Amino acid sequence: MEGRGVVLAKPQTFMNLSGTAVAALFRKHCGEPGDLVVVHDDLDLPPGTVRLKRGGGTAGHNGLRSLKEQLGNADFLRIRVGVGRPPPGVDPADYVLAPPAPEDREAFEEAVGAACEAALDIARLGFDKAMTRRNQKARKPPTESPGGNILLAPGGKTGGSISRKEARPHDDSEEV
Repeated sequence: MEGRGVVLAKPQTFMNLSGTAVAALFRKHCGEPGDLVVVHDDLDLPPGTVRLKRGGGTAGHNGLRSLKEQLGNADFLRIRVGVGRPPPGVDPADYVLAPPAPEDREAFEEAVGAACEAALDIARLGFDKAMTRRNQKARKPPTESPGGNILLAPGGKTGGSISRKEARPHDDSEEV
């Protein structure tokens, strides 16, 4: 992938035991945890959302727990695919094993493509740049304040600024 040797694997074990299969591949092909990229579902992200993350806890995810136990740490890289929270009264394990709700299917299909793009970005750009690019893409632009915008622009050693007057086109009547 992009001139790099890559091993793409889908463990044939249950997710809860995926660490066993991944650990064997890890020992054979990886030098350090940062060489391993894991794609996994995430209840804490809205359906279809894709985010990159370096290391961290398991958040109750049994597959991540298995990886951590088998590898001895959780410092591997992650492509998190949001599945959202289950409805009240539904066990999270049952929820993640069931097909997505019809209203979420399109978002999940788009997320699969976005996760693939994220993996390519990691190979092309490195993880940190890919994470910045991917995670910034999803952020909403800031909302405009009711009083207008104050724009700041760099300028020499002291910085610089553009006042509200300068930011408003065709409004020369207001002094700021």
